[in-house]
Amino acid sequence: MDPTQHADRVPADQTPPDGEPPVAPTGATDTAAGSGPSTGPAGTGPAAEVGAAEPALVETTAGAGAGDPALVEPAPDAAPVDVDVPPARPTAGGRPARREKARSERSPKDMALSLLVLLVPIALLLAFYRGFLGGEQPTVIDAAPAYEQARSANAFPVSEPARLSSGWRTVSASYRTVEGGANLRVGYLTPEGRGVQLVQSNVPPEKLLPAELTAEGQPQGPTDLGGRSWQQYTGRGNDQALVLLEPNRTILVVGDAGDNELRQLAGSLR
Repeated sequence: MDPTQHADRVPADQTPPDGEPPVAPTGATDTAAGSGPSTGPAGTGPAAEVGAAEPALVETTAGAGAGDPALVEPAPDAAPVDVDVPPARPTAGGRPARREKARSERSPKDMALSLLVLLVPIALLLAFYRGFLGGEQPTVIDAAPAYEQARSANAFPVSEPARLSSGWRTVSASYRTVEGGANLRVGYLTPEGRGVQLVQSNVPPEKLLPAELTAEGQPQGPTDLGGRSWQQYTGRGNDQALVLLEPNRTILVVGDAGDNELRQLAGSLR
C-alpha cells in the first residue's frame, strides 16, 4: 500500500488475485443492499430514501412458495376521512325533548280534564240558548190572516177550530189557489209534540186525496165526530187521516199524531 494513500480509501484497482471471485466496491454493495452509509439519524439520508421506494419483503404462506419472501407494494398513506356529524337538532319551539316526551305521556285523567274544560263552555252556551233564547222551540204564528183570506175568496165554506187547549200551537198557515180549486192549509203542533195539518179545499176528492195521502192511502171505515160522519184513512209513513167529504169542500185532518189528538182537532171545527 502506498504510504501516501489514505487508509479509508478503496484502492482504484479492484482486480482480485488469481483464483478469487471479483469483489464489488463497498459503497456499491451497501447501496444495492439498501444499507449505505448514513449521514444522520436512523431512517434519514440516502439509504432511507432508497429503502422507502423499494417494496417490502413479506413472508408468504406455506402454499405460496418454499419460504421465499414475496414482494408487496407499500400501501399509500390513507387520507383522513372527514365525517360530518350533524349537530343535535332542537325540538319544535326550542323546548327540551323531555318536556315533549312528558306531553306525549299524559295520563287519561289529564286528557279527561282537558276535554271537560272544552265541554263546560259549550254546555253553558247550549243551556242559555234553550232557556233564554227559546232555542229549538217552534215559531208560533197567527193563523187569522189565512182564515180571513179564505173567507174573502168565498171559494168554499171555512171552518175554524174552537176550544182547543193551550197546548196546541199554530206553526204554519196559508191559502193558495191550485189547479182545480184552492186550498186552506194550517199546521199545528199538538200537546204531545206531534205534527197535524188541517186542510180545507174545493179540489175534487179524487185528486185531493192522492195528493195529500199518496196513492197508498186507503179508507179504514167511518167514525162519528160532532154529529158528522168522517172517514178514517191511512197516510204516508206513520200518518193517519180523518176525511170529511161534503158536496162543495173536503176537510182533512192528517198527521203522525195519535188518534185521540186527530179526533180532538176534527171535533173542534166550527
